[in-house]
Amino acid sequence: MRAAIEQVRSELGREYPLIINGEKITTDKKFESINPAEKSQVVGVFSDADADAENLTAKAIEAATNAFDVWKNVSPENRVEYLFKAADIIRQRKHYFSAWMCFETGKTWAEADGDTAEAIDFLEFYGREMLKWAGNQPVTPSPYQENNSFEYIPLGVGAIIPPWNFPLAIMAGMTMAAVVCGNTTVLKPSPDAPTIAYKFMEVLEEVGLPAGVVNFVVGSGAAVGEQMVQSPYVRFISFTGSKKVGLHIYEEAAKTREGQKWMKRVVAEMGGKDATIVCADADLDSAAQGVVQAAFGFQGQKCSACSRLIVEESVHDELLEKIVALTKEIKIGPAIEGETQMTAVINEKSFKNATSMINKGVEEGGKIILGGNGDDSNGFYIEPTIIDDVKAGSTVEQQEIFAPVLAVIKVKDYDEALKVANGTDYGLTGAVYSTTGANLERARREFHVGNLYLNRKCTGALVGVHPFGGFNMSGTDSKAGGREYLLQFLQGKSIAQKI
Repeated sequence: MRAAIEQVRSELGREYPLIINGEKITTDKKFESINPAEKSQVVGVFSDADADAENLTAKAIEAATNAFDVWKNVSPENRVEYLFKAADIIRQRKHYFSAWMCFETGKTWAEADGDTAEAIDFLEFYGREMLKWAGNQPVTPSPYQENNSFEYIPLGVGAIIPPWNFPLAIMAGMTMAAVVCGNTTVLKPSPDAPTIAYKFMEVLEEVGLPAGVVNFVVGSGAAVGEQMVQSPYVRFISFTGSKKVGLHIYEEAAKTREGQKWMKRVVAEMGGKDATIVCADADLDSAAQGVVQAAFGFQGQKCSACSRLIVEESVHDELLEKIVALTKEIKIGPAIEGETQMTAVINEKSFKNATSMINKGVEEGGKIILGGNGDDSNGFYIEPTIIDDVKAGSTVEQQEIFAPVLAVIKVKDYDEALKVANGTDYGLTGAVYSTTGANLERARREFHVGNLYLNRKCTGALVGVHPFGGFNMSGTDSKAGGREYLLQFLQGKSIAQKI
């Protein structure tokens, strides 16, 4: 890993083009991707498609449209091989990809390694699942003299808009899930993590993926994404990000525009305000460890992160004492150092939002019992922060912060705990710590989240093991890494032939 970090360090600051139909395109306007833990350090310099968003986006969509005419007829078995080959390359260069994430998105060694491993898992899992969906699908025997079959076919051109927080895993998973189904894509990575996406494009070129199947168009702002979402030639949009942007995409996708022949499909994952409930009978040591890991891992910048701790009042003080002690042990520093456990948040906007929300928590009656400060002199560092005495319904209890800020809500009993846990617009992940079977069974029935964890932390979903996606404003519950995820990018065709 140290060797990989030094290799990546030697490659920092290079310029990268757009890739449309296999052609490398540069623009006069550029933007920089920086290291959030050392903001003077430039990770990559990119041609900014926002400078000519309408023309460049249209060109990328046209390339994808033309490529679809050929790619849709490539056999699923052949399409799958591209994913398997890409997975092999990333596995061989695992530390190299992880090192890029340390520099560009502030992932610690462990977090980066997990991201790279998940990318490999997505590629291999979706490849195997495609082979299943491409096989014979059962139909009820006909009472007539005819042969009947049912098959899945691709949709068309997809707009792929992934987030910065899992810049390899989610980006690769979203892109190649669509591709393996026979679709073609326009990939717009986050402007906070374009270098990692470009490195993935290099892998796709290396495995020989035909030009135009994945087109790479990155912009410093929202102009390119807006053009992608509004295009009448885009058949579906796959998005992971904030609730605000996700709802905007959903609204725009619902509008039919001149030349459009379909209702667009939207696959959206939009975050959460995830809660861990700790009951009076819980193993408090286990609960404390799970809460700290889920709240402060990757600086709280996971849509699955524990941002609310709901604890029964009888064990509140004892649990908080354990959580504070564990949190104080967290080593903060640059992500490229192996012993670092927490580093900077992604950018200045995130830093300012976190500090503002911490202040808001205090204004609304909360009490900071640890942390509360930030330092953006060299990087965008926020201390791991615990706010106690938070009231249900208050701003920090309701709004996603996406930073290392834990809101603690004290409740009388388990009934109140479940009510508070379900009392947000979101429904992504949740955890319950209890040694009582009846409590856990109630959580199964009543805790309304897409991913429920019992007596373990609410982060760390594994591909195929914990299909991932939430309810309510957490998205369309598309369950990434799940058995039916590929059906988001396929449509069923029934064929009957008289004999």
